[in-house]
Amino acid sequence: MATADQLSPPTASGRNLRREVGLIGLLWASEGSIIGSGWLFGAKNALITAGPAALISWGIAAVIIIILALVHAELGGMFPISGGTARFPHYSFGGAAGASFGWFSWLQAASVAPVEVEAMIQYAQHWHWADSWMHVKGGTNVLTGLGIVIAVVLMAIFVSINFLGIRMLARVNTVATWWKVGAPLLAILVLAISNFHGGNFTAGGGFMPFGFKSVLLAIPGSGIVFSLLGFEQAIQLAGESSNPKRDIPRATILSILIGAAIYILVQVVYIAALPAATFVKGWANLSYANDAAPMAGLATLVGIGWLAFILYADAVISPGGTALIYSTSTSRVSYGLSRNGYFPEVFERTDRRGVPWFGMIMAFVAGCIFFLPFPSWQQLVNLITSASVLMYAGAPLAFGAFRNRLPEHSRAYTLRFGTVVAPIAFILANLIIMWSGWTTVYKLGIAILIGYVLLAITQVFKLNPIKPQLDFKAAQWLLPYLLGIGLITYLGSFGPRTSPVLHFGWDMGVVAVFSLAIYYWAMAVALPTERIQAMIDEVVVIEESGH
Repeated sequence: MATADQLSPPTASGRNLRREVGLIGLLWASEGSIIGSGWLFGAKNALITAGPAALISWGIAAVIIIILALVHAELGGMFPISGGTARFPHYSFGGAAGASFGWFSWLQAASVAPVEVEAMIQYAQHWHWADSWMHVKGGTNVLTGLGIVIAVVLMAIFVSINFLGIRMLARVNTVATWWKVGAPLLAILVLAISNFHGGNFTAGGGFMPFGFKSVLLAIPGSGIVFSLLGFEQAIQLAGESSNPKRDIPRATILSILIGAAIYILVQVVYIAALPAATFVKGWANLSYANDAAPMAGLATLVGIGWLAFILYADAVISPGGTALIYSTSTSRVSYGLSRNGYFPEVFERTDRRGVPWFGMIMAFVAGCIFFLPFPSWQQLVNLITSASVLMYAGAPLAFGAFRNRLPEHSRAYTLRFGTVVAPIAFILANLIIMWSGWTTVYKLGIAILIGYVLLAITQVFKLNPIKPQLDFKAAQWLLPYLLGIGLITYLGSFGPRTSPVLHFGWDMGVVAVFSLAIYYWAMAVALPTERIQAMIDEVVVIEESGH
């Protein structure tokens, strides 16, 4: 039977999206989000934090993100709906959990486009006409007043392109992503052939000069997790997929495998290509001309000027492509949140091309606001990482609930040993949050409180006719979970205390035990099968024909 998510051609005042995106469009939506500014900055930042052992950091992060992606792949194949990551917890744990994880999802999506814009502007410092857009403050490149104006203009451009419609957007993003994948592959090949020094991996104080804790600190703090984020974009666009049951799982899994391989190889050649003079004072003091644009600056340093030219161009295309697709994603997440009654109804309105126009405008406004408290790439990356992983943490919980409550439900992709993988995925997500450190975690807590206020305003002023049932009983674990992760981070070795209550290693063990307790608590109180199925039947259509 037809529902609101069955996508017929919309009218100018419609509330429908168009199913026009195929496998390549979905794959490249995710891949285009994964290959963004991270490859332009992550290798240098990780090397400074962990030394050559940054390779271990990338490996650990890749395994964690792949596990989370596998969980998402089953969910995306089950429920091909727009803004899926924001809606899965809603169906399994009701309104209170759905509102919370929905806000985490929107916060993450809305903050990515501005960080990519900051990356574009930082690399543009190579040209003299752009050197007034940023200045160095506390050793970090931050936006000037003029830089903020330029950033707002770039945000407006990305939003404007989105109004051309999802089919045109998919085509533009596909072309951009071919370039974005090709540029790092070219850099890997050229640097490996022309300037590979194997001895660098044990120079500058050794392979792991700062200890294993630095390996873990590099995962969230150096942009490693941030670099690998984005596989969920195929899921966010599921409501516009022409064959969602087949294509969503494939696009999700393939995108992270390709992205992880590229990033690890980039880190290898970056370490090997550095001249010894750049780290003569140790990896923590790595320095060379134009190192604010690390990859292009390295190409210039080793005498490959033509590659540097390509990389400076890529510093516009790669971050720009990611900003473009996340502008799209933000509007689709808000669309899904409105369908569940959390955001005002106006977020569901689409124009004649099927674009959620109000959601796009608000994505632009929110993105511009982020430039004020977070005027640098590094500052905003830390917040995005924690918000993203907190959003991802909802998927293993929803996965477990659906396995328990809907064991016979059709699954386009079934994760082997899923009942074991899901709680492990939840533990790993919470470890990344702790590794982000107390400064990032408490700022995330403030952002969460702001979200609750905005969600309350929607309900108090009846800005959406749908009044979701909050189901506090099914979400009774949520507040202890959020407070518990914050408390463990504060008391542990990644917190602000010079003498932590939970020393390094013990704090990770406590997170693991705590996570398992929350996971199985959530499984015990999840919504009953009949309630889950009733909510899904209201909005989800999975057509057996693949349409």
